[in-house]
Formats: sequence, structure tokens, C-alpha cells
Amino acid sequence: MTFKELRKNKIIKFITNVFVLITIPFLIWMFFIDDNSYLVHRKLNTEISDLESTILFYQKKINEDKATIKKLEDSLQLERFAREKYLMKKENEDLYLIEFDTIKN
Repeated sequence: MTFKELRKNKIIKFITNVFVLITIPFLIWMFFIDDNSYLVHRKLNTEISDLESTILFYQKKINEDKATIKKLEDSLQLERFAREKYLMKKENEDLYLIEFDTIKN
């Protein structure tokens, strides 16, 4: 093929268009090389979603702790909590801890 025949080809004509020659490097620059590229935005979006899930987790824990605090306003519940979690006892009581062996041979 000669150069004139090559220039008549629609694909070659489209590729050698000035606008296409400017647009393709611009798009490559914007998607991959620039500081505000698509790859950076995708990474930041995943970080945002991770942080949002962490926020939801901690909000759930805060609500559970608020419910626990509300229950502990009752003196009987406070005593029960102290006995179960911190192994506290009254002066005239004996405390026996029973541990189960969960490992089977």
C-alpha cells in the first residue's frame, strides 16, 4: 500500500485526526498518571468505605455500651455485672471458678 491509499483508510484517517491525537494522551494522563487519577480515586473510595464500616461498628458498640450502662443503674444488675466480669465477691462468700477443658484428645 502506498501512503495515499493508507490515508484513505477510515481507521487510519480517524487515528490521525488531530483531536484524537490530543485526546488519547490526555485520557491516558488523566486515568493513570495524574495525581487525581482514576486509580487514586478508586483507592480513596475503598478507604472511605472501610472507614464508614468502622464507624458503623463503633456506633453499634457505643449503643451496646449505653444499654449496658443503663442496665447498671440498678444496684442488683451492677452487683451481678461485678460478680460475672470482675469475679468480685462479698466478704462472707467463697468463690469457686469452674473451668471446662474444651480440648478433646
